[in-house]
Amino acid sequence: MKNEVIMLVEDNPDDEALTVRALRKSKVMNEIVVARDGVQARDYLFCEGTNAGRDTSEMPQVVLLDLKLPKLDGLGVLRRLRADERTRLLPVVILTSSNEEQDRVNGYGLGANSYVRKPVDFEQFVAAATQLGLYRLVLNEPAPRRL
Repeated sequence: MKNEVIMLVEDNPDDEALTVRALRKSKVMNEIVVARDGVQARDYLFCEGTNAGRDTSEMPQVVLLDLKLPKLDGLGVLRRLRADERTRLLPVVILTSSNEEQDRVNGYGLGANSYVRKPVDFEQFVAAATQLGLYRLVLNEPAPRRL
């Protein structure tokens, strides 16, 4: 069985390191692919640009998506994911520091599966990552790849 991938789309190096550390401390051992802006995420997911040769059948198990990203914001990435048949059902968790109600409305309106605010405290963050890991990797039944 191949190792399932978690895609983290995060432009802040500190938040990236914190997220990876929290996932590891939570015993989530999946490979983590990091995109540092929305265009990198789009290119990876749709096998474009520098990822043109990547196998399109290998998709992440879940995408952890920040909203405030350079080049293409998180909502733009989510909009593209939901518009494409290959990625329409891909689980997306918005993982952001934004507490703006409009960001939540827009995220869920575009088809995000969850919206998680990043806690500032590391232990809270580890607890959130643990819950997310248990939910995504143990309890949740993923959507079929094809309908």
